[in-house]
Amino acid sequence: MEAISLKLDESMLNVIDRNLKKHNFSTRTEFIRAAIRDKLEGLKKEELVEEFLKLKGRAKKKTTDKEFEKVKEKAFEELSKEKGWN
Repeated sequence: MEAISLKLDESMLNVIDRNLKKHNFSTRTEFIRAAIRDKLEGLKKEELVEEFLKLKGRAKKKTTDKEFEKVKEKAFEELSKEKGWN
């Protein structure tokens, strides 16, 4: 594991410190790592949704809202299994 240096203003550190105990983090480092993981997962979800929306318009048959929801749920379930979210 590689160490990095990170400078944060005092107000942000105060917010982090208040949330450490509230959300059962033992250190600032643990909190920041979790925040980075959450951000990266969120970005990946956004990319998947964008890709899905690009593909949606390419279907030759009309897709109903119900069918669209089913496909979206299935994609999220597969992503959840892959990421161990369930």
